[in-house]
Amino acid sequence: MEVKAFHWKGDHLLLLDQRRLPHEEVWLELKDHIQVAEAIKDMAVRGAPAIGCTAAYGFVLGIKSGERPERVYEVLRNTRPTAYNLFWALDRMMNAIRSGRDLEKEAVSIEREDYEANKRMGELGNELIPKVARILTHCNTGALATAGWGTALGVIRSAHYSGKRIQVWVDETRPYLQGARLTAWELLKEGIPHRLITDSTAGFLMKKGLVDLVIVGADRITAKGDVANKIGTYALSVLAKEHGVPFYVAAPSSTFDLSVKSGEEIPIEERSEEELKNCLGCPIAPEETPALHIAFDVTPAENVTAIITERGVIKPVNEENIRRCLS
Repeated sequence: MEVKAFHWKGDHLLLLDQRRLPHEEVWLELKDHIQVAEAIKDMAVRGAPAIGCTAAYGFVLGIKSGERPERVYEVLRNTRPTAYNLFWALDRMMNAIRSGRDLEKEAVSIEREDYEANKRMGELGNELIPKVARILTHCNTGALATAGWGTALGVIRSAHYSGKRIQVWVDETRPYLQGARLTAWELLKEGIPHRLITDSTAGFLMKKGLVDLVIVGADRITAKGDVANKIGTYALSVLAKEHGVPFYVAAPSSTFDLSVKSGEEIPIEERSEEELKNCLGCPIAPEETPALHIAFDVTPAENVTAIITERGVIKPVNEENIRRCLS
């Protein structure tokens, strides 16, 4: 059963509220760009490609409501600072309105192209997966994070359906538990063997030889191949490098920000400390204790074995190969 994170209905957007999963499947009916912006900011939808698609439909709703394009653009743009697909999609919608193209068709094209890119990444990434593989992944990179199929989880899905014997180690991914709540939910629906682990278990599994490869998604990739992704990704890359485990990144070309040279230039989102001090509404720390909730980190290109895109596999990861692949 293939999962879908959103459905465009012409005059509104139906959005699966990912904050309520896995125990409830609740659909939000979003009728204007303000509601779409709030859904993005409040994590009802997450995952860079899905955020980009959702923002494109939000742009359509904003224009249909009579709001100025520049205002709609700014409201949606200011929701989350790290995921590059958000800015890529909104820039594309602004270009469409300036050139007189149909906005609704443009948003539908963005969704369709992302899905097709995911399927192609799955095919290309599957070539890197052994016939028997224990794969560790982080956060959620499946259909819920995209227009469908998935990036890193899409590669895993393609490997599973090709007949390979796949076992997935699912990082819980604190503090929002996207691995425990979302990735495990998707794998369960697909019938893909998996086991949930705490984030801090990963290194010990690698030391014991129980991980054959790591594959993650990305929220922004720089010109030289530094990768911004969910917090905890950098630590996994260091552990993988130490233990000789291949570390792969799967992301569509829309995630690459070639205007940024180094990961040091990527804006890193910091979210509310209350999100860190509470787990699914349950307080887990003293109320008076201050917290630092950094939502993303940056993995340097030298820690990445290869980047899987719909246009090809980039290996080794460097600026020359990235520009050649994306040109």
